[in-house]
Amino acid sequence: MTLRLPQLIAGEFAQSESEHWIAVTDPATQQVLCEAPAATPEEIERAVASARAAFERWREVPVSERARLMMRYQALLKAHQAEIAAGLSRETGKTFEDAKGDVWRGIEVVEQAANVASLMMGETLENVARGIDTHSWTQPLGVCAGITPFNFPAMIPLWMFPLAIACGNAFVLKPSEQDPMTPNRLAELFLEAGAPPDLLQVIHGGREQVDALLTHPQIAAVSFVGSVAVGQHVYRTATDHLKRAQCFAGAKNHMVVMPDAAPTQVVNALVGSACGAAGQRCMAISVAVFVGSARECIEPLTAAFAELRPGAWDDPDAAYGPQISPQAKARILDLIARGKSEGATCRLDGSDCQVAGLPDGNWVGPTLFTEVTPQMAIYREEIFGPVLCCICVDTLDEAIALVNASPYGNGTSIFTASGAAARRYQQRVEVGQVGINVPIPVPLPFFSFTGWKGSFYGDQHAYGKQAVRFYTETKTVTSRWFEEQDVAGPNLSIQLQ
Repeated sequence: MTLRLPQLIAGEFAQSESEHWIAVTDPATQQVLCEAPAATPEEIERAVASARAAFERWREVPVSERARLMMRYQALLKAHQAEIAAGLSRETGKTFEDAKGDVWRGIEVVEQAANVASLMMGETLENVARGIDTHSWTQPLGVCAGITPFNFPAMIPLWMFPLAIACGNAFVLKPSEQDPMTPNRLAELFLEAGAPPDLLQVIHGGREQVDALLTHPQIAAVSFVGSVAVGQHVYRTATDHLKRAQCFAGAKNHMVVMPDAAPTQVVNALVGSACGAAGQRCMAISVAVFVGSARECIEPLTAAFAELRPGAWDDPDAAYGPQISPQAKARILDLIARGKSEGATCRLDGSDCQVAGLPDGNWVGPTLFTEVTPQMAIYREEIFGPVLCCICVDTLDEAIALVNASPYGNGTSIFTASGAAARRYQQRVEVGQVGINVPIPVPLPFFSFTGWKGSFYGDQHAYGKQAVRFYTETKTVTSRWFEEQDVAGPNLSIQLQ
């Protein structure tokens, strides 16, 4: 009998009353692992109402107690990291080592949430006018919602609800319907850490459930990570309903290779950043831009790509796993075919990839194109697979112009031995996250994840100081205390007197 995944509503994991269930499959075998419900309107209403009631109590909890909850939670996550990673691997197809990294990057954000007291400190100034003092407080918003993608089912939920809750909010999480088992396990451990049972709600479903959260009058803010089309929909719908929104969307990340870069470092960086997690990362490098004689790296790069072999999550020799679904695989194969038909040279074609013993897996082998132009679909569109496009230019300024012409601005990197070239690049490039000899410059959580342009819709970014500002509001208090003998007449002007 297929497992039916429960939802966490009003402090209890319980089966949904839904008539619509979504099969969650192992992408390496197509075996059904469980079924997730499409939450009913009544269940969503109950989840939000329960979260609102929890917020009214939680907002009064001292910040030090909220921080200690996060300390207990991160300890539990560390203790269960391998177990969480194994489950995550089964439902995403990620290799075990990659899955452990997914969990660990989330743990780092929870550790930062334990430092929330210093991040929420306000400001004070006495005597802003005679006998008048002003101070500011940082206060929570209420009920916040998170909509998370399939590719990081541990890390991205942990970007959201721990910081939001540490700031004093309650939270409703709607994880991806493609791998919802991992978020459920995160919620179980959160309760085990001692969280009030109704502080975090977890509902499941698809677009209908997302729209219910986006339009619900009791949801104050929405965090989203996913595709461009859905990100635009979430941002427009949430803001149309007068909510705060931060929406992290698609990317087309470039790595610029200068002639003085160390070839071995370049090859290793491109192999790992283009094919890691089967290319299913919003910070993956999908375009390599070779400046001048750096194009000589293409031959050894192609050879290194050819050595990669995808496989099952528990295969220690597998470089990466399958795509998340047959539909994702079909889309990648279509883009590879379009790249060939539009005139790019496919030096390595992973379209017919097979893995022994797993004939039904969503396999795509490492694929490398040269002679790519910006007009081609494989350059314009986010492929989200183990596919690298190579472009050759003559100068660094040409490379900068190419990157800046992209509608996306999530991440980029430059590999060089020249401090001057690196400084010019980091100053001139119009991308939010820049790596210098670092292929995937995802910042640690005391900084914020700062995508630009079409990769992000909103004002305040994920984790770090910006996330605390996103999940809170500033209240400014101006006060005067009269001495008993003070007598003041009416003040009819705007000036403090």
